[in-house]
Amino acid sequence: MTGRPPTTGDESAAAYPYGPKLGVDVGQARVGVAASDRDALLATPVRTLKRDQRRNHDVRLLVREAVERDAVQIVIGLPKNLSGREGASADMARTYAGLVAEELARQSRSIPVRLVDERLSTVSAHRSLHAAGLSSREHRKVVDQVAAVEILQHAIDMQRSRGRDVGDPVHAPEVAGVERPPQNPTEEPAMKNMSSSREEAGS
Repeated sequence: MTGRPPTTGDESAAAYPYGPKLGVDVGQARVGVAASDRDALLATPVRTLKRDQRRNHDVRLLVREAVERDAVQIVIGLPKNLSGREGASADMARTYAGLVAEELARQSRSIPVRLVDERLSTVSAHRSLHAAGLSSREHRKVVDQVAAVEILQHAIDMQRSRGRDVGDPVHAPEVAGVERPPQNPTEEPAMKNMSSSREEAGS
């Protein structure tokens, strides 16, 4: 079994980036990080970053993680409600994605950032932890990482099943004196088939 994306005809380029990827669950206090293997088959938890809204130190740590892992893509969860509308949590995720893209541009790193629909990541993460026998008190330490795993696993599964990229690309704001790295031109509306809403509290 291979992780390489399908191609047709004389296509020489993959329909989506092939290689290790990062998944990110953005919360007001914490940011969960997950990573895939080099074949982009399986997402696993990596770490939880403390959100630093003043200096954005966590953003730099995330970018460092991506660089050290040779990540070809960063997938950030975009929380929506059941009707598909966006609220404060989605605004926070979009802002964070912009900060990540900006930091990548500052470092002249051409790692694409995409936002994907994540309507059930945190709820599903709590259920998985309960099923694993962890107490509610123990959830706090790892729930953000598990939510990031849910986000990334869903994204890579959808990429493989559709044979193309998913989610919305995030472009860095113009940074003075920095040429913005090229982004993957493939654009598609955010995934719409996840079935539940994300909890806004405790993330």
